[in-house]
Amino acid sequence: MAIIVDIDVMLAKRKMSVGEFAARIGISGANVAVLKNGRAKAIRFTTLEAICTVLECQPGDVLRHVPDSPPD
Repeated sequence: MAIIVDIDVMLAKRKMSVGEFAARIGISGANVAVLKNGRAKAIRFTTLEAICTVLECQPGDVLRHVPDSPPD
């Protein structure tokens, strides 16, 4: 199972830089990179709420599930 984080897509749609985004949601640019690169193991609901507020979106706009391929 893979959870894909599409923050980069939303940032491009909003024409917002990573630095501005990080400052507005209150996390470091390094932590934004961890989210964008799919290396995050968890996300706090307060952070997800801040992301959705700043990007004016729903959680499903930044997170999506891609199921694993079934075994042969």
